[in-house]
Amino acid sequence: MGFPKALLAYREESFLDTLLGLFAPHCSPVIVVLGAYAGRIRDAASRPATFVVNPRYQHGMTTSLQCGLRSVPDSADGVLFTLVDHPAVAPETIQKLLAPPRPLVRIPRYGSKRGHPIWFSRVLIPEFLAIPETEPARDVVQGHFSEAQFLDLDDPGIVADIDDPEAYRNLRAACL
Repeated sequence: MGFPKALLAYREESFLDTLLGLFAPHCSPVIVVLGAYAGRIRDAASRPATFVVNPRYQHGMTTSLQCGLRSVPDSADGVLFTLVDHPAVAPETIQKLLAPPRPLVRIPRYGSKRGHPIWFSRVLIPEFLAIPETEPARDVVQGHFSEAQFLDLDDPGIVADIDDPEAYRNLRAACL
């Protein structure tokens, strides 16, 4: 994108602040893993969070997930995980992902596409921490599909992955 995605504007806030506002009423702490532009992003955040810096961010997203999971408190029963480039998730989606009883993994879908955020039980944290940094974290989730609950939701935001300028233009034009 040529610019930190976390700082892109969405609904009069940054992607990061939008997600912090979405997660904070339901999650404590909200952990934000930073890599490139860490200081700039932390300084620009207008909402509170627990910020951790992944010194190995250049080695891939798995290292960032693992860095964040190391900061999850022992008292947490699970993790609600998303990527910063999915800012258009509806608040109702968060409520449905966190509704009891919680299975091992809960994954939202829009149409036939799986998206973010996902919820997983803390019992999976050791599995995520054990995978090599070159392996995708989705391998752990896929290994538990038989125990997962898939939520079919009317929320296009769960699949709105903003990876390039065109996707960003489409997000802003769609007013998701």
